[in-house]
Amino acid sequence: MFFVRSAEIVPCPCCQNRLRVIGSRKRTWIQGSGSKAKIIIRRLRCLDCRKIHHELPNFLVPYRRHEAQVIEDAVMDKAAPAGVEESTIRRWRQWFEVFAPYAAGCLESIAHRFQWTVESASALPQTALHRIGRIVGSERGWLERIVRPIANLHLWVHTRSAF
Repeated sequence: MFFVRSAEIVPCPCCQNRLRVIGSRKRTWIQGSGSKAKIIIRRLRCLDCRKIHHELPNFLVPYRRHEAQVIEDAVMDKAAPAGVEESTIRRWRQWFEVFAPYAAGCLESIAHRFQWTVESASALPQTALHRIGRIVGSERGWLERIVRPIANLHLWVHTRSAF
């Protein structure tokens, strides 16, 4: 079992105030090799706005158990990851079709708000993945790079698939 704890002092993503540890919870992490591990993530509450945050490592995607790199490979139509069922890959791809335009819009808004340097857009219509790549780059690991800004600004949409 691994304990996840940030080395940096992270302020509240909503109001930039101090966070206080209020507990922890276990989370299953399915590694790229297919093996499962348990991690313990901290639960943090803002002292000002009182919102609760979970401290996720960069390699995890909110509401997903597999590593971000495994999901990224699956949605990019690369070889099927070890131990992942075809139905799971199909669900990831369906999720990403809906999520990518939303994520691109979020990232463009965040980039404008925080004045990030962004590659210029061509005049041709672009896919959501191209729009995402303009902001975080298109090299391997792009999914990990989009999780943190979207999740920390409370823009991550929870998708309920159990209903």
